[in-house]
Amino acid sequence: MDLSLLLSLAVIHSVALASPGPDFALVVKMASQERRGTAIASAIGISVAILLHTLLSLTGVSLLIKSSDSIFIIVQLAGASYLGWMGLNAIISTLRNYKAGMTDKESPQIFNQLTPKQGFMQGLYTNLLNPKAMVFFITLFSAMITPEVSLATKVCAAIILLSLSLFWFVLIALVLSKPAIQRKIRHATPAINLLTGLLFTGVAIMIVSGLM
Repeated sequence: MDLSLLLSLAVIHSVALASPGPDFALVVKMASQERRGTAIASAIGISVAILLHTLLSLTGVSLLIKSSDSIFIIVQLAGASYLGWMGLNAIISTLRNYKAGMTDKESPQIFNQLTPKQGFMQGLYTNLLNPKAMVFFITLFSAMITPEVSLATKVCAAIILLSLSLFWFVLIALVLSKPAIQRKIRHATPAINLLTGLLFTGVAIMIVSGLM
């Protein structure tokens, strides 16, 4: 088992997890506006998607998808459509809140709207349908996982990446879903939704522009 390789993968993945992106934005939005169970479910959904990306990359499936122009274009369009749809919904929600003029009585209406299953699926799709996530894992594993790497090392790599993802996103969900913290940032909900919407639509636009 190549411990130095596993350590390098862990460090690179940790840096990637801490970088702002759709996954981070979604968990912050869920944790600050939904029930704790829903927020944790979204974190698990993202982590499961990361595991799937890892397995697809380790088995070469992701590379096959990327090597086929037509299939990869379909994947990119599907991902851009989903992220764009999520982003526009967040922006529309923000505009509605501002237009209605949020008050203490009105603000709870935007909370606790999703079930844990819905939270899980949003987390899963947000990461799984993001072509940039696929490219990241393809690049990471093609550069570091050579044919000489043992099966045991590959299995440990998948477990480490999944564990780090769960730890990071579940930690965010647990901290921000505390009632006291939710109350403190409740009035920042429109800003959180707006930033989330702009980030999602921005990523979608970048994906589409890359196809032109």
